[in-house]
Amino acid sequence: MATQYQGLRTVGYQVTDITAAKEWYAKVLGIEPYFDQPFYVGFNVAGYELGLQPRETATVSKTTNVVAYWGVDNVQQTYNELLAHGATPHGEPMDVGEGIIVASVRDPWGNAFGIIYNPHFKL
Repeated sequence: MATQYQGLRTVGYQVTDITAAKEWYAKVLGIEPYFDQPFYVGFNVAGYELGLQPRETATVSKTTNVVAYWGVDNVQQTYNELLAHGATPHGEPMDVGEGIIVASVRDPWGNAFGIIYNPHFKL
């Protein structure tokens, strides 16, 4: 049976200030959004979409039982840069085996933002 799934397309983050979030993510990602509307801002991150969705009020607590991990070449460096831009620690860089390194932060709106170096994953 062939799979109907074609791979990850979009990861969405809810934010209370979409203008500030757009500026923050443009700075940390090093790219401008390809789609920029008051109801949604989308960044094309190496063929995957990071989306920002406005929310009028902050969520009391945001779940971290699911974390999207964005591929990077150097987890420690990227982790440090995210913290320098105002993110807060969520999971410090850790080698989870076979050369795979993961870490996560919370963006200024409380969303879990994961980063990963996985030498085994090739597009």
